[in-house]
Amino acid sequence: MTLARKLIVSAGLLAGLFTHAIAGDITGAGATFPYPLYAKWAEQYKAKTGVGLNYQSIGSGGGIKQIQAKTVDFGASDMPLKPEELEKAGLLQFPTVVGGVVPVINVPGIKPGQVKLSSQVLADIYLGKIKKWNDPALTALNPGVALPDQNITVVRRSDGSGTTFLFTDYLSKVSPEWKEKVGANTAVQWATGVGGKGNEGVANYVQRIKGSIGYVEFAYAKQNKLIHTQLQNSTGAYVEPSEDNFKAAAAGADWKAAPGMFLVLTNAPGKTSWPIAGATFILMHKNQADGKQAAEVLKFFDWAYANGDQTALDLDYIPMPDNVVNMIKANWTAQISAGGAKVWK
Repeated sequence: MTLARKLIVSAGLLAGLFTHAIAGDITGAGATFPYPLYAKWAEQYKAKTGVGLNYQSIGSGGGIKQIQAKTVDFGASDMPLKPEELEKAGLLQFPTVVGGVVPVINVPGIKPGQVKLSSQVLADIYLGKIKKWNDPALTALNPGVALPDQNITVVRRSDGSGTTFLFTDYLSKVSPEWKEKVGANTAVQWATGVGGKGNEGVANYVQRIKGSIGYVEFAYAKQNKLIHTQLQNSTGAYVEPSEDNFKAAAAGADWKAAPGMFLVLTNAPGKTSWPIAGATFILMHKNQADGKQAAEVLKFFDWAYANGDQTALDLDYIPMPDNVVNMIKANWTAQISAGGAKVWK
């Protein structure tokens, strides 16, 4: 276990450190997906500069609402907003890191990566069509694995969630039935299951409920010592979540050709690509009421891009390439202003 991993405690406990802003600090709210990383970056940045980050891990849906209401300096979402949505709200978005959403299970006697899930089987479990761990569809995929005659308890998010968007976007791409009946969004009408709030809520439920299956960002799976599965990718190969496989999923990302940096990485091509990968995004208003405060936000992310890569890798996130960071900073200069003056020069 890395030192950075040891320094992370549960997201629920860490959230208490960031619930009260101090004058001069910067404020943000949204996605739980990148929360372990933002908390660690905040700790390091405050030690370096004295400026704190008050980040509320409330889910992507809440982050979008708070930035639209201008109650925070930045919002965070794992579901990118489409160019027309950004334009309507007067927002700029930019990615910080790429991570992976992973199915996790609590089945006695099963080791990490021992169980394979095809895209169809995963969809059918969440559609409520596969109800037991020894269902023929599962045993056929996993010969020699002792899958019990045990009911499957589906765990999913109860809040508006970018992690849910990535998960349901993947299922919509691989299952026509899922696309028609459920679709892809931060919140959907689930066919079955119990809901947990945040990645931490889902992780806690899966830990506690025997026979359960859930989906969480990989850092939460490792932090809570949850059992991940293998998952079928776009080439038909079965892969495990790993830094290399997240990198493979991100390798083909053409950010330059993505209007408003709207890019979804699920079901990416490549034999080793992890199929439920995605970038997480920051949302800021283009026209800022307080240029100095906006500059403090940009200084934090500028520092993170320059100094935070190793921390990101330690926590199983993939940093943005230098050419993408340069593009992001150019967008800051061109699009963020206060009183007609550029905030970032």
